[in-house]
Amino acid sequence: MQYLTASFQKSLNSSTWGLGSTILTMAEIKIKLPSKNNRIDFKFMENFITQLENEKIKELEAYLLVSGLKDYTLTEEEEQVLKDFENEKFEEFDVIKEFEVKNAGNILSRDITKNSGKTPYLCASTENNAVSSYISYDEKYLDTGNCVFIGGKTFVVTYQEKDFYSNDTHNLVLYSKNKNKKNKFNQLYLATCVNKSLKHKYFWGDSISNRKIQKDKVSLPIQNKQVNYEIMETFISAIEKLVIKDVVLYTNKKLGIR
Repeated sequence: MQYLTASFQKSLNSSTWGLGSTILTMAEIKIKLPSKNNRIDFKFMENFITQLENEKIKELEAYLLVSGLKDYTLTEEEEQVLKDFENEKFEEFDVIKEFEVKNAGNILSRDITKNSGKTPYLCASTENNAVSSYISYDEKYLDTGNCVFIGGKTFVVTYQEKDFYSNDTHNLVLYSKNKNKKNKFNQLYLATCVNKSLKHKYFWGDSISNRKIQKDKVSLPIQNKQVNYEIMETFISAIEKLVIKDVVLYTNKKLGIR
């Protein structure tokens, strides 16, 4: 079925919005499939997909080993943070008190060459962490990474680890002002806090802007009336390990490792 799905997709690539597939149009479409003795070779399809899956599983296993992610054992501190999460205290803070806010760059899609480089090109999409493509472009238009990125028109909030290019100046970039506590884990937590705190306010037709966000507040975990960056880091570290555990167990099962 996976092979057939890919074959259908290739055959229907010419269909566009407004010229979609219906029962009538499907009757006229031909699809290329592997054959043997003038019959569809289902065995080949099955073996081909199985081989692809095995290759990807081995690549994933190698990546987990090299990156050290196979160690998914929670520390005592991580276990405690997960247990205490429901009772965690939060307080609202002015966005501009916690973040430096700026508009992102504006490189139109017609001016880029898709897949021409290694730098993320961001849009306001919920897919692929807002990355539309990876491009090569004039570095003077780069926005600095390790930040919270907001797709302005659709209010899609993501964490961007690497420097990037943006497709629209409506997009906002939020840089944490607490540079001493700034790392990937607490930035991921902050991105979720921004999303949860503001998503109900903004939508297509009434989008966020640099002017509007100046008056907004974000709900953050506190300790002694201060933003608790340490608990953010520990919590996200624990969540990452829980997700990685599922991945490791899956790869071990596929590879026959006990």
